[in-house]
Amino acid sequence: MPARILIIDDNTTLAANLRDILEGAPELDVEVVLACNGKKGLALARREGFEVAVVDIKLPDGNGVELIRPLLEASPQGEVVLVTGFATVDMAIGALREGAFAFVLKSFRPEELISTLAQAIAKVTLKREREALERRYRALIEAAGVLILGLNAEGRITLMNPSLSALAGPSAMLVLGAVFTESLSEESDRRRFGHAFQKALENAVAPEVEVGLRDAAGAIRRVRWHLSGVRGAPGKKAELIYGIGLDVTERRAQERRAADMEALNAMAPLALGLAHEIRNPLNAAVLELHLLSRSIDRMADEGARGPMKRRVEIVESEIARLGRLLSEFLELARPRAPLREPVDLSRVVAEVMELEAEAFARVGVEVTRALDGDCWSLGDVEKLKQVVLNLVMNALDAMPEGGGIRAATGGDAQDVWLSIGDTGTGIAAGVLPEIFDPFFTTKPGGTGLGLAIVQKIVDQHGGRVSVEASPTGTCVRVLFPRYVSTPLPRPSPSRPPRTHGDGI
Repeated sequence: MPARILIIDDNTTLAANLRDILEGAPELDVEVVLACNGKKGLALARREGFEVAVVDIKLPDGNGVELIRPLLEASPQGEVVLVTGFATVDMAIGALREGAFAFVLKSFRPEELISTLAQAIAKVTLKREREALERRYRALIEAAGVLILGLNAEGRITLMNPSLSALAGPSAMLVLGAVFTESLSEESDRRRFGHAFQKALENAVAPEVEVGLRDAAGAIRRVRWHLSGVRGAPGKKAELIYGIGLDVTERRAQERRAADMEALNAMAPLALGLAHEIRNPLNAAVLELHLLSRSIDRMADEGARGPMKRRVEIVESEIARLGRLLSEFLELARPRAPLREPVDLSRVVAEVMELEAEAFARVGVEVTRALDGDCWSLGDVEKLKQVVLNLVMNALDAMPEGGGIRAATGGDAQDVWLSIGDTGTGIAAGVLPEIFDPFFTTKPGGTGLGLAIVQKIVDQHGGRVSVEASPTGTCVRVLFPRYVSTPLPRPSPSRPPRTHGDGI
């Protein structure tokens, strides 16, 4: 499209001549509009815009220099050229300070004005191209699913895209002007990132580096960064470092779980053999303790009977604990596929809550239920009961002095879910990624197998587990695909078979 030239001059004859000269110049592709005073010229600029405004300094309603800023505000990408026959050095300097592109003195030759306007139009074109590239650049950065970071030579943040801002959250140290390494989780990560950053400054390209970055919830996310430098001149250090980051936390967790499960599956034959060897002496010890308890009951010395009975109870409790640990280990290691039959999750949760009612009452836990009546999935009832039981036992362990448990079920057209929430001490954000790892525990007497078993059973059922933790409690939600029964087709109506007595 032709460039729009706005001429603001009260000398209408001169303005008309300039329009004819500019529109007829082969060097220019322009459309010229005229205004006889500053007010009309500013109204045209605001309504239609311009590429270049040619403004006479002396106007009937004001000074052309004072019109520069309002014109540029009306058309930010435009340029202003001042024309006058009474110029001074101070006037020229003032005009340039206000943002004028050039200062043309009357009487000028047409070629001089045409050359000046061609340069101004070229500058406007370059500005528009640059802004278009910047818009594409910003759109690319904002739409990218990866984390994008910009650092200056001092390691301070100059750029970060919305994905990185959302990961870190509003309370994090990731703000423009901050030193990026101060937001990293550990001192070893800071040294590792600093070494890669210096490599990028010197060589423009650095090896990839993986570091821990604290997210909005306080958990540590593992991010793998690829750093590259932008040099101001050949042979010099980079002036700006760009980092492209990938959040590999889930990938690392999956790799770790896969390795753990592979190791446990390899241990399954050994575990089964050991279970047989261990359970036999455990059973024998239980029987002997039972006989010993009977013998103690028959003792005549009542003073010695009480302490001995307590010792027997302690040994029985420890043997029961060993038995539970062995059962949990076998459950985790045994590669047995679950059954696939319709299961009502609400009924599963209700039965487990009834089973543990005495334990709730013993420690003073108040139970709240919100069970949906239509929560069917395909699965193994006994294994799903194990999931709920493990979650309930974890909730009880988190509330040794009482509290509240909320058991709920629900769903939508695609999925059904169950959740167990408690008002206990919660889970520290830093250990959340590890709570499903086998043998990881924060409890003094814990085995670290409960949630690992939950994860394995849920994986076998094609479900997923999510955990919401805070200082005032924890809620674990388990999601499964919904089961929708297919009704049997109705038989089509048909006539009863004929007998020999029927008529023809």
